[in-house]
Amino acid sequence: MKLVKLWEADMKKAYALQTAFEADENGFVNLAYGYSFDQFIDYVQTRKGYEHGIGLPEGFVPDTVFVLVNDEGEYVGLFNFRHTLNDFLRAGPGHVGFGIAPPFRRRGYASEGLRLLIERISPQIAEDEIYLSVHKDNPASLRAMQNNGVIHHEIEGAFCVRIPKIL
Repeated sequence: MKLVKLWEADMKKAYALQTAFEADENGFVNLAYGYSFDQFIDYVQTRKGYEHGIGLPEGFVPDTVFVLVNDEGEYVGLFNFRHTLNDFLRAGPGHVGFGIAPPFRRRGYASEGLRLLIERISPQIAEDEIYLSVHKDNPASLRAMQNNGVIHHEIEGAFCVRIPKIL
């Protein structure tokens, strides 16, 4: 398995993956929900700018979207890495958000994708741990997080998980 930056991915496969997600599925927000292919291409270019802090909406931080590609070359999931934490992210969503497309769930992709992402982003994280959160009604994502870290605390409707950096 590997992680590929969204803008370096095959756009047709990436679009098919993106359209597999609802607008908000258990806390995984699909910002490109309902987009045509041409709108998706524009969205990808916007996201590429976000990685460098270009064109960020108010309250957003630089981030990078990765596509999780399995060994068969199938696009199975999306992982969003937020490079820094602001007060909002520190109190809830954290550094990472992810979603696995419905046909690929319950196969360990979330755990393995998260492990790969942690290896990749650890040197860039200022904190001692990687912050994540998950809705309490999403046990599958919680398991993936717990396969890599521990529940740190609870907030209304969510568990906050901490994963040690890999140095």
